[in-house]
Amino acid sequence: MSAVVRLREWIFQRVNGAEGIPVPGPMVAAEHFERVYSDPAADGRSRGAGLSDLFWYWLAPGPQMHQEHLEPGDRYQAVARTTRKVLAVPHTRSDELATAATRRILAELPAEKTSFVRFRDLMMPVWAEVFFELVFGEKCPPEAKKLIVANADDVVTALKGLSLRHMRRRHRLTRYLLARLKEKTCPVVLPEPFTDQETAWYLQGAFFNTAVVQMSEAMAHILLCAASHPPAELSDDSLDRLIDETLRVHPLFGIAHRITSAPIVAGDVTLPAGSVLLFNYLAFQRTGPAGDDAFDPDRWQTLKRKDAHFIPYGITANRACPARGAAPVMLRAATREVLRRFDLASPVAHTRSLPNRGPAYLTPRGQQGPSRARLTALRHADRLADTGRSLKQLLLGTWMVLDARRQKLCTTYFEEAADDRPTPASPTPRRLARDPH
Repeated sequence: MSAVVRLREWIFQRVNGAEGIPVPGPMVAAEHFERVYSDPAADGRSRGAGLSDLFWYWLAPGPQMHQEHLEPGDRYQAVARTTRKVLAVPHTRSDELATAATRRILAELPAEKTSFVRFRDLMMPVWAEVFFELVFGEKCPPEAKKLIVANADDVVTALKGLSLRHMRRRHRLTRYLLARLKEKTCPVVLPEPFTDQETAWYLQGAFFNTAVVQMSEAMAHILLCAASHPPAELSDDSLDRLIDETLRVHPLFGIAHRITSAPIVAGDVTLPAGSVLLFNYLAFQRTGPAGDDAFDPDRWQTLKRKDAHFIPYGITANRACPARGAAPVMLRAATREVLRRFDLASPVAHTRSLPNRGPAYLTPRGQQGPSRARLTALRHADRLADTGRSLKQLLLGTWMVLDARRQKLCTTYFEEAADDRPTPASPTPRRLARDPH
């Protein structure tokens, strides 16, 4: 299987080029990571970067309206303000939304026997309901939840190279959002001159793609860790330590790329304008006072987060996760609700990319859990499935990389935009060459 992974990486580099500056890495030490990431010149997002065509391909439709991929300027500021407004809810409200949605989804499981689930699949409807209610101010109807889950699942499965894109699933959600906007039954709208179509793409990308996917992935990691390291109590402090340690060991973000608009000095090195900087979250979090691989939530009883190289929601000065205020509260509430009702058991391999979606057994509290034989069978089945998943990622991932290179969605967008409105000149960036999986 390792040979297949190496082959995937080789193909990726052959198609997308081999340039880019890893941070931390040989040129930029970990001690400079946060300062370089926070530098105002580390502000380019998509225009001219080699890998942007691939990211836009995976995020279609509407990647040009995705907040993370908008170039700096008035359009980005308007979109970011709208997102902050939607997410500016009191912590009590965040807790209530996540608790209620988690209860509704868990109520669908059998109350008197062990259930086999995949944590990511279990949690996606939860976050579909939560973010629908945040956007629309009303309960999520079943048909909308189905559209949201289908869209989010399709995006993340394609991102992991385990399926090709199914654009019909994504377009169905776009049409639903566009219809709500035209009917004026959607309270969240972007200001003029943004169109209804652009607002629909924005809502789909920010809330019903990224938010649903990332929160579902986070919960899958958290619950897998809780299965092997169950907290002694369900207090807020105990759950927060579990969640922080999970996001330290299994950060949701792999590599964030930024394109420099001016030189940046990092120690004895000057990074030239036009460089593509590859900020590696996992590598950075493996340095500093919490740089080991051991899973130890108790470290956070004495270690202050500001002293650790710990950036679960990014760097505040450079497009940190807009949900960094609400997300920790929601994750804690959902985790509390699951652990209050069920004992968790999962013997499967746990990796950051989580291609298996977190298979596990949930047993109602006070009842007999799965047998040792059942757990052993699941562990062997998951190992066997890994081989098939790896081969699928090789084949489908290669096809999508080539197809994205052919379609050049990002490149074409900026070429056409140059004819319609002025865009700031930027140096030709060095090209990206890291597999985001």
